[in-house]
Amino acid sequence: MFQVTKDMNIGEILDNARETVPFFLNLGMHCLVCSSARCDTVEQACMVHGVDADEFVEGINAFLKENASK
Repeated sequence: MFQVTKDMNIGEILDNARETVPFFLNLGMHCLVCSSARCDTVEQACMVHGVDADEFVEGINAFLKENASK
């Protein structure tokens, strides 16, 4: 199962788990194809948007785990 860490860049996550797009949209990151989204880490994006990176990663990984078993 693919697992997200806060030091991964967003592009890497989207390439491996397209179903996580809503998490980034809810974060306020609406331009998922711009250079920032392809280069920034989850931690950097969370910092810019005032979101706790650990909670964000935890939520994505719980979602991925739940959907992997379906």
